[in-house]
Amino acid sequence: MNPSHKPEIHPTHAQWYAAHLQSLSIDPGRHLLYSYSLAFQGFAASLHPDHLPILRSSPAVLHLHPDPLLRLHTTHSPEFLGLLQPLNLGPSSAPPPNGSSLLQAAEAATKDVIIGVLDTGVWPESRSFDDAGIPEIPRRWRAPARPARQAQGVRFSSRPRRPWNPHLLHGGGLAGGERQPPGLRSGHRPRMATAARVAMYKVCWASGCFGSDILAGMDRAIADGVDVLSLSLGGGAAPYFHDTIAIGAFSAMERGIFVSCSAGNSGPMKGSLANTAPWILTVGAGTLDRDFPAVAALGSGASYAGVSLYSGPGMGSRMAPLVYDPPASSAGGKAAGNGSSGNLCLPGTLSPAKVRGKVVLCDRGVNARVEKGAVVKAAGGVGMILANAAANGEELVADSHLLPAVAVGLKNGDLIRKYAQFDRNPKVLLQFQGTVLNVRPSPVVAAFSSRGPNGVTPQILKPDVIGPGVNILAAWSGSVGPTGLSKDRRRSQFNIMSGTSMSCPHVSGIAALVKAAHPEWSPAAVKSALMTTAYTVDNAGSPLRDAAGGGGADPYGYGSGHVDPRRALSPGLVYDIAANDYVAFLCSLKYSLRQVQAITKRSNFTCSRRFRDPGDLNYPSFSIVFNSESRKAAVTYTRELTNVGEAASEYAVEVTAPASIAVTVKPSKLLFTRVGQKLRYSVSFSPVKVRSPEAPSFGWVTWKSGRHQVRSPVAVSWNKKVR
Repeated sequence: MNPSHKPEIHPTHAQWYAAHLQSLSIDPGRHLLYSYSLAFQGFAASLHPDHLPILRSSPAVLHLHPDPLLRLHTTHSPEFLGLLQPLNLGPSSAPPPNGSSLLQAAEAATKDVIIGVLDTGVWPESRSFDDAGIPEIPRRWRAPARPARQAQGVRFSSRPRRPWNPHLLHGGGLAGGERQPPGLRSGHRPRMATAARVAMYKVCWASGCFGSDILAGMDRAIADGVDVLSLSLGGGAAPYFHDTIAIGAFSAMERGIFVSCSAGNSGPMKGSLANTAPWILTVGAGTLDRDFPAVAALGSGASYAGVSLYSGPGMGSRMAPLVYDPPASSAGGKAAGNGSSGNLCLPGTLSPAKVRGKVVLCDRGVNARVEKGAVVKAAGGVGMILANAAANGEELVADSHLLPAVAVGLKNGDLIRKYAQFDRNPKVLLQFQGTVLNVRPSPVVAAFSSRGPNGVTPQILKPDVIGPGVNILAAWSGSVGPTGLSKDRRRSQFNIMSGTSMSCPHVSGIAALVKAAHPEWSPAAVKSALMTTAYTVDNAGSPLRDAAGGGGADPYGYGSGHVDPRRALSPGLVYDIAANDYVAFLCSLKYSLRQVQAITKRSNFTCSRRFRDPGDLNYPSFSIVFNSESRKAAVTYTRELTNVGEAASEYAVEVTAPASIAVTVKPSKLLFTRVGQKLRYSVSFSPVKVRSPEAPSFGWVTWKSGRHQVRSPVAVSWNKKVR
């Protein structure tokens, strides 16, 4: 709705929306679902198609949005992230008193930081949300809270807030929750900001997450006074004026709220990203240096490594027959199924007569990994080997299966498939080896993590960063078993999950630490600190690798790199962006004024300022799009850096040029004399030769001082048609 059309006789927007519907002969009591005032200027209503032309004819209506159905993007990580190492905040190199760790020192200030998590609900009895020893809720908190001091459940719908799925509980327990789960090895602390407050907003249901509910949650969170918003959900790429999360996040950003969202789990397909708006931190997923090893020992004497979280009775010491129903009934296979998709272990595809008492080899894909195990068990199988397909590569995801089961990568899976099909008497013994740490290499970009390029605005590089998202331990609901299957009667306070829905709350918690240390910073400054201090070298000293194919990863997979909380607290320089800069960016996208207004909620608005190119936004990374059908002149962008480090500091530029591109930076040195000083530089990208659209190239622009490295990735692509 256009706020400039609101009559003065209506004191609130909600009254105006109701009156407006009545004036159009639409009963608000019957049709009106939500009235928004902060995240969105408008309302949600259940309407008949005949109502749409009536609404479109109203000059007060800027835009009509169908209600989109979005999907969820479904410990040891503080040590892996370096949060237990000595702190160095600012110019002094002296560690904090009493040898306190970075986690302890930074969290002393997070007691007044509130993280809003939008997802499936809350299980308040979880020990991850025990508020013992936490001070009272900050006075600025504007929502009615339960007696606890840490987790506030906010009800904005008449539907129940308890989770049908523990997805939010897991994510909320990562952003904030009890450090030491019972029964786990010492030091496996799953939470990022243990003193921060966590506000839960239920916006998802069994059918998914409707845009109207998401906006209601964001509207309520903004009104309540959260500092960070974490959303582990999303849909496909869409123009920002059609993107529910982007619209709500813009309003949050204008009010100083940092917004992080999961990138999606549609990798390794190119251009599969969700949540690509530049005012959102888009988070991909990587692995930890922890593993849950298991072994499939074959009758041939060969053994193949995999992973598993199975914790029940094992197979003993006797091998069991191995069966596999290969696609297209390849010759020599010991068939396990009924001749239709038995290799995928879908419900109803396995023959009990062929499976009973045997281990079944199942191909990954189509149905859930844990459901395959349930199908095998229901058919009488005693174990399962879950073998990756090409899309999964060597990525290994551990699950709490209902029967002995081992997940193996593509290479090992192919060898086991060959053995199961062509050996005269294939047998196997599954063995489980607990937990191991210091796994190398790590991190590795998860195969499932959605990839760039940005399908909405290719001049903005996405994702922004990656964080821990594979085999992550956190709080779990008492309403379902660890597999999430209805037939799973086991109950646990903690569980392990994987997805960008796990990496997003990790980074949200780290953002809370940065905001606590620097409360005066804008959301863009916090985002810049996280991006420019990220790393791209694993714990073996090699460039980050990609689990999908085992080769080297690139910024389309990891963005600026893997988050580094210690360095993010002291980035030296930041790329700051104001709300008006984002408006100029939107105006450069050739959106209509009404479409820009739908995002910015600004009345009487004109695009008086617009960028020449969307890439002119003062973003901490670079994405240059050339036209492959002609030699395009050099692309030049200007960036502005703000000094947040030492007052007197000198930075020199270091360039790693992408293949086939010449890069020129002017000036080559930046000399700062005070904190808060802003200096600009220009960078030109010139094609040396035209490359194929299928051959992007990558590089880096890094500003170095004696103490800091401010790194920005560069992605260059060649498209037949530039948007």
